[in-house]
Amino acid sequence: MYAALISIGALVAVYAYLPIAASHSPVINWGNPRSLQEIWWHITGRQYRVFLSFTPNVVGTQFVEFCRMALSEFGPAWLPVAVVLAFAGFTTAYKSDRTSFWFLSIVVISNLAYDLSYQIAEDKDAYYLPVFISIAIAAGLGIRWLIQMNFSKSTAANKPYWVAAIALLLVSATAFAANLPFNNRRHYFIAHDYAENLLSTVGPDGLLVTQDWQVVSPMFYVQEIEHRRRDAKVIDLNLLRRSWYFDYLKRAHPDLVERSREKIDRFVELLKQWERDPGAFAGNERLTQTISEAFFEMVRSIVTQERSVAPAYITNDLLAGDSSNGQATKWITQNYQLVPQGLVFELATDSTFQDSPERELQTRGLADGTLQFENDDVVELKVLPTYTTMLINRGRYLALFNQHERAIAVFKEALALNPRLTAAREGLAESTAKLRTP
Repeated sequence: MYAALISIGALVAVYAYLPIAASHSPVINWGNPRSLQEIWWHITGRQYRVFLSFTPNVVGTQFVEFCRMALSEFGPAWLPVAVVLAFAGFTTAYKSDRTSFWFLSIVVISNLAYDLSYQIAEDKDAYYLPVFISIAIAAGLGIRWLIQMNFSKSTAANKPYWVAAIALLLVSATAFAANLPFNNRRHYFIAHDYAENLLSTVGPDGLLVTQDWQVVSPMFYVQEIEHRRRDAKVIDLNLLRRSWYFDYLKRAHPDLVERSREKIDRFVELLKQWERDPGAFAGNERLTQTISEAFFEMVRSIVTQERSVAPAYITNDLLAGDSSNGQATKWITQNYQLVPQGLVFELATDSTFQDSPERELQTRGLADGTLQFENDDVVELKVLPTYTTMLINRGRYLALFNQHERAIAVFKEALALNPRLTAAREGLAESTAKLRTP
């Protein structure tokens, strides 16, 4: 009884931190959980329910991914020592310690029930931490069972301790050796260099519109923690669909908000209505159209107003075919020439050649072999492709205006990051041929 009360008290104490922290108006007040309703929305992940799906196809795909992660979490997949010991631990716990067995089982089942239905592209391994911790505890129970089994069969007093030492060393050593190449962040400068490369292109007081969290996240750190380049106005189109994000914009970029106040206020009013009752919008085509138009008008106002006072840029991800911000992207591409510079496109109204110096990109650890990445790592899936795609775009732009010497250098830079790029090889060959032709 007392244990239950203490557990409930601890749970309440942990979540009580949310409104306490929110009341101090932190830089990024995610969800702004001040009222009981907002706290409940925050705890239950209300804004992410759209990513929950209980269809067999989704659950099956997620389960395969989980098995792959579980096998590699504690060592190489071909040597699942920890998983075998965990199975032994669950078995012995069921026979002799039902409390531990049911506790660990409930943690595993409840965590898997949530995670296998949750579609998320990044950081999925973090969501499986309760399962991995339970496996580690069960592996410990398995080692205890191994010691007890050997102790009962042994007449040598020190033999069980050798068994325990070998089991612990084997589990720890395999996990350490298998994960070190991927988790060693001693020379990890990718996020730092990514932000620096982006900001080196963005002009003073420039606007950068993106929907890439790999851009927005390090930018928060650079601007809010390191207090550098706070003049650059980095806008996340996806976060514009969260009312709390406008509190951040008002504090970080008050002039931007003021220049588009009418359109922003109109959209935020509708956004708060949607946050309170999304079902009303889902079942009403007129309301859905109204809020969609208000969002587009706000984005158009921000881009137009900010470009009138400083340069404006977008990142390559906005041009993706499955972009959720298609209307805004279509308007941008129809009204501006996209000039590839570094890792961004500058928005220009003049269709003539826009000359600018070539950017020396810092790419430490990205493709030089000093770091290793899983195939589904965000560096492999998003960051490296951004570098190579923008270099190819830059090369093509230069070649279009007969700047073939510069184009060749850029195509070679792309191939240095990924020698398998067909588009870069073709562009290099074409520019080389044209350069040789008088």
